[in-house]
Amino acid sequence: EGAGPIWLDGLRCAGSEEHLAQCPARPWGEHTCNHVEDAGAICSGERPGELRLAAGPHLCAGRVEVLHEGQWGTVCDDGWDMNDAQVVCRQVGCGPALAAPGHASFGRGSGQIWLDDLTCVGSERHLAQCPAPGWGQNNCNHGEDAGVVCAGMDRCAQVRLADGPGRCAG
Repeated sequence: EGAGPIWLDGLRCAGSEEHLAQCPARPWGEHTCNHVEDAGAICSGERPGELRLAAGPHLCAGRVEVLHEGQWGTVCDDGWDMNDAQVVCRQVGCGPALAAPGHASFGRGSGQIWLDDLTCVGSERHLAQCPAPGWGQNNCNHGEDAGVVCAGMDRCAQVRLADGPGRCAG
């Protein structure tokens, strides 16, 4: 049972939406329920090519990290440009890209460098759809980790799962 404001009620998702904010519902913050009716979810786990932005000043800026084979790793800045950043910002729900900083502008990551020499057109929905040599194939070090700064417009509807047994349930 949750606490605090109830933001969504009467949610009617079809299942094809990428974000809850795309589902028809009552107006934001209007509800006829209480926390006894809080909804939960159990997800299947890793989404291939899942992204996160690390070590940034806010949720919509940071070092680009990608999940592959159960391990988080970074993206090299070789060829990194605004087209690549646009795809990342779209994928993480942060509106349009404002900048595509390289040279570990948000600090050096650790572990695997998963992607290098990306050549996104900018219209791809996921970074994993962009041409690249292959997972883990790179000639980089973490001083070349790529980052993004996004406008941050879509993150107001960010959802997290709370009080579950793991990160994919709550």
